[in-house]
Amino acid sequence: MSFRVVRSSKFRHVYGQALKREQCYDNIRVSKSSWDSTFCAVNPTFLAIIVESAGGGAFIVLPHNKVGRIPADHPLVGGHKGPVLDIAWCPHNDNVIASGSEDCVVKVWQIPDGGLTRTLTEPVVDLVYHQRRVGLVLWHPTAQNVLLTAGSDNQIAIWNVGTGEVLLSLDCHPDLIYSACWNWTGSKLLTTCRDKKIRIIDPRKGEVESEAIAHEGSKASRAIFLKHGLVFTTGFSRMSERQYTLRTPDALGEPIVTVEIDTSNGVMFPLYDPDTNLIYLCGKGDSVIRYFEVTPEPPFVHYINTFQTPDPQRGIGMMPKRGCDVATCEIAKFYRLNNSGLCQVVSMTVPRKSELFQEDLYPDTLSDEASLTADEWLAGEDAEPCTMSLKERALIVQGGYVAGRAHNLTVTKRNALATARDKEKEKEKEKDKEPERSPTPGQRDTPATPAATPPPAFTAMVEKQLSDLVEEIRKLKSVIVKQENRIRALEATVKGQVAAATPVPADHNHDDNMAPDEV
Repeated sequence: MSFRVVRSSKFRHVYGQALKREQCYDNIRVSKSSWDSTFCAVNPTFLAIIVESAGGGAFIVLPHNKVGRIPADHPLVGGHKGPVLDIAWCPHNDNVIASGSEDCVVKVWQIPDGGLTRTLTEPVVDLVYHQRRVGLVLWHPTAQNVLLTAGSDNQIAIWNVGTGEVLLSLDCHPDLIYSACWNWTGSKLLTTCRDKKIRIIDPRKGEVESEAIAHEGSKASRAIFLKHGLVFTTGFSRMSERQYTLRTPDALGEPIVTVEIDTSNGVMFPLYDPDTNLIYLCGKGDSVIRYFEVTPEPPFVHYINTFQTPDPQRGIGMMPKRGCDVATCEIAKFYRLNNSGLCQVVSMTVPRKSELFQEDLYPDTLSDEASLTADEWLAGEDAEPCTMSLKERALIVQGGYVAGRAHNLTVTKRNALATARDKEKEKEKEKDKEPERSPTPGQRDTPATPAATPPPAFTAMVEKQLSDLVEEIRKLKSVIVKQENRIRALEATVKGQVAAATPVPADHNHDDNMAPDEV
């Protein structure tokens, strides 16, 4: 007698559900560029989509509460002279976004709180280095204000956006760069190129540590670093079949897993969730989202399910985990761009009966705090990304969880993206004449030092709630005292009335000194 053992996984029943049309974003003129980009970037505060624009390139930025049909004259971010090819939100500041364009310039923008009220044409800083169009922008995961850009001139530039200077330039690709990805700590760089090779690069040394043929097909490929160091790639076989592979950095040329999916011709974008080790494959022109779980047990990449829609997708964006709704056990949220102009919101949910916070689904996730400064990273320091607990530090906003941090931008000669907190740090450094060092990973792991400090807005909200609560308690105590005094007065009145109504017993002139039986 034989039977099949079902693999145990808490994500085996994850399902996708599209929101109603009135809860999505409609009437968006999505870019018709043939560039292989997702055309969409999301963070817990804003949604950004590259759109068609006459006389240059532009993208639209929408707050998450502005759902429904978007007016045709909605303000845009439009300062590029050529079509915008890629956009990326800063992971350490929800109001800062970078854009690369065919005009060879990278621009960094500051979006005001609440969204745009007029078309934005003045960026915070222009980054001019590339000689040809810039098709890739990527922020560093741990270092503040560090941005990577790659252009069709086969060059990679790593910038300190705060000063507008090029920190490093890498010239180790013979052809067009398709994709780039930092590892978990931001110490290594993984790239794919038109020469069909993937490369692991030490960006600070400018050396290629290892390289290998990724996929035999001539179409574009993508590669990402997983949290524990493995490499996941998507591409095409020699017979133009789409496939994915899983590799180790020590043996890039020998994949652990190679699986062929189908024969479609759309480039697949791997979107990775490091908290759950789930990988979502979203192909350009596909109407499905396939998702897989990566585990230490063979076959290592386990197919879970497919989310099916009737409309093909032109682009897609993935919400960071701190923007997901933990009340409904939502572990991922996608924003699909359709050819019809609809941005469809898709929620990936784990079915749970309990309404309590599910700690096994939501470990500490990436926060909006930087672990290092740009100078510290350039000097050779590495650090784990700062994390936060969604249970303790999240604010509920329309059923979702977003960081309650104030994003104030001050433009200075020293740092173009300095916040108010950074200015206070600089004043302290000048006063003490000692450079402030970021905590080491060992210090960051000690119980006495939290991974991330509460944001000012969150602290102010808690203090206001506490003061309101104390005021309510004081009012209740005064009411109780008044009621007690009133009850005592009423009791005294009732006793007086009872005493007045009670008859006095008759006197029979008996001598008090006589015994009861004496006359």
